[in-house]
Amino acid sequence: MQILLTNDDGIHAPGIEALHAELAGSDAHPEELGEIFTVAPLTAQSATSHGITYHTALMTKPVHINGQDGIAVDGRPADCTKLALTNLWPERYGDGSRPDLVVSGMNAGANCGINIIYSGTVAAAIEAAFLGVPAIAVSLHIDQETADFELAAIHARRAIDELIKGGLPNQHEVVSINIPGTEHLSDDTPIKVCPMNTHALVDQYERRASPSGDAYYWSTAHGLDFRGTDDGSDVHELFERNITVTPLKFDMTNHERLSFWRDRLS
Repeated sequence: MQILLTNDDGIHAPGIEALHAELAGSDAHPEELGEIFTVAPLTAQSATSHGITYHTALMTKPVHINGQDGIAVDGRPADCTKLALTNLWPERYGDGSRPDLVVSGMNAGANCGINIIYSGTVAAAIEAAFLGVPAIAVSLHIDQETADFELAAIHARRAIDELIKGGLPNQHEVVSINIPGTEHLSDDTPIKVCPMNTHALVDQYERRASPSGDAYYWSTAHGLDFRGTDDGSDVHELFERNITVTPLKFDMTNHERLSFWRDRLS
């Protein structure tokens, strides 16, 4: 199997390095999952969602990740997937070639609930699904000052192995995995398939004054403080210290309301 690996924290972030090492084979998982080609942002692009670049050049730079070739792109996560599938992958493997799977992560921070919409990690995976390559996004809930990315990557690999043992996701399918804080992980940490929590975040901003007297506002919100949490949702299961698996779709049509609006406009 051939895998395109990307992320939103930047190509030298500890999460992508740890996940790359596990996908390539380790003491915990000796068998490599497949051949890995890494194309990821040059710098951190957290919370850039699905933004893409049109009016400036996407500069690229060859890099090494765990001793293997990769390419850093001075752009956003969705740019990396677009450019990789359109140009960089065919240039490396031949015209018309594509990876079997795109893996995005491992993000330093959970991407559960409504944060999925803001996430560059998830956006990079969704872009692959747009373009017809199955994708998996992987994120780590960090609930202490330091995180053991190597341990988290072992459990991410376990979850990915379980997810694909019956076959890869469908061509246009994306699945989001969240790993609980590493101090709570064990060999028998459950893997739960669950829906996205759709309650809004509790937003907070602190008003400050610049030296010139102009007002500005600094976000002081907690990224996982939601206005509500539904039982059985990804947020609930992650806070229960379970590994969560959430299948996503990019068709944002509210199909239940199509008839209503057709009737009104007729």
